[in-house]
Amino acid sequence: MLELVERASHFPDRIAILSGGKSYSYPELLTASERIALLLLKGRTDLQEVPVAFMVAPGFDYVSVLWGIWRAGGIAAPLCLSHPLPALEHVLRDTDSKIVVVSAEFKERIEPLCRNRGAEVLELNSITGRMAGTLPEIHEGRKALILYTSGTTNLPKGVVSTHRNLQAQIKSLIHAWKWSENDHTLCVLPLHHVHGIVNVVSCSLWAGACCQFIREFDASEVLSIFAQGQVNVFMAVPTIYFKLITAWERRAPEDQRVISGSLSSMRLMVSGSAALPVSVMDRWQAISGHRLLERYGMTELGMAISNPYEGERRPGFVGKPLDGVDVRLCNEQDVPVVDQPGEIQVRGENVFLEYWHQPEATRSSFTKDGWFKTGDVAVVENGYYRILGRSSTDIIKSGGYKISALEIEEVLRTHEGIADCAVVGLDDEEWGEVVAAALVPRSKMIDIHALTPWLKERIPAYRVPRKYLQVTELPRNAMGKVTKMDVKKLFTT
Repeated sequence: MLELVERASHFPDRIAILSGGKSYSYPELLTASERIALLLLKGRTDLQEVPVAFMVAPGFDYVSVLWGIWRAGGIAAPLCLSHPLPALEHVLRDTDSKIVVVSAEFKERIEPLCRNRGAEVLELNSITGRMAGTLPEIHEGRKALILYTSGTTNLPKGVVSTHRNLQAQIKSLIHAWKWSENDHTLCVLPLHHVHGIVNVVSCSLWAGACCQFIREFDASEVLSIFAQGQVNVFMAVPTIYFKLITAWERRAPEDQRVISGSLSSMRLMVSGSAALPVSVMDRWQAISGHRLLERYGMTELGMAISNPYEGERRPGFVGKPLDGVDVRLCNEQDVPVVDQPGEIQVRGENVFLEYWHQPEATRSSFTKDGWFKTGDVAVVENGYYRILGRSSTDIIKSGGYKISALEIEEVLRTHEGIADCAVVGLDDEEWGEVVAAALVPRSKMIDIHALTPWLKERIPAYRVPRKYLQVTELPRNAMGKVTKMDVKKLFTT
């Protein structure tokens, strides 16, 4: 039996999941996932690594389906609940899933796509009773999960992780972040992404902890849950913390005191999936008493670098490599560099197996000696890694300089008139690229003529944006991360 599933039998008296106003024990999770696995098998002995797509709302049903696919020997391919039909169709076509499990509420939406592809739709409401049969033994080296990249420049690629990869990711975080069966976490993250699936759901269930779900993120509801005092571990993206801060500031003073009191008693709060603005970190610390733990990871490898659970958490830094994960910085020739920026390259059991049916993309993503090339550029200062940005979108090459968009954004956010911003490089015949900034004003239009000299007092002149655009909001993906390619398009429309 898979280790994650086998561990559930160690916690017969504990609550595994809270969702929809109901609590579910670990034995109930084992029973439900077994029933789904047997239904998927339909008398067969093993699904033999066929992809099974599923579109299920967060909660007990989601985890039961995920585990059921794994226990039947299939590869789980979760569908994003908020994606438009063309994006869903791409996943179904790319995985060639012949079985799609859905919650009743999504059946009408997804069924036409499945019918066109000859895929069978299994509605959760129809999965009842106990079925007879035997589940296969699943080796940890088998394929377990296909998650799709954001696809900012090309069609999203399917990232294939084995059970061994997932176990390595989970175990490193259990150790680094001190998970235990006494923990209670709240999942507010999309469950088609490694952040929610591994860091929150899988880590909590591995530890024998309780994982609570809400249907859709609502900042006021989350603060009310915090005020109840049960949640002691919370993980989110910077956008969510920004929304929680705004919601807290709208509460009455007495409510603020109650919420802040509950927050101060929590054990751990983590931020990831996008750069955490120092301004957000500082404001959240003032509200909660917690300095957020920032870390670095991606779909292809789970987490690789983290600020310490105990010890200094440096603003603007993602910390040090996790145990069992090798990390190095390299130049464009894949030669390791010291005391200068370089691409982050990672090696370890946590690193994914392959891109689904894309051998050339897989090959080109690894060095000859087996290191995965993340495409992210960083620098190491006193042992701590600081992310400068993604080489394809956040590193701007202008007039011979390599400029970090993230560093400029951090300065812009300290301006009293700027609520948020995104810096990109725009193609330019003379400079190669010019720095451009999309700005979200805090209350009124920003005086751009005054902004330039203000910036020149804080950053070198070659980093100061040459073009500005004021917008009401920035384009973001389902994880709340700003999509830089879409920001660039704003300057051409």
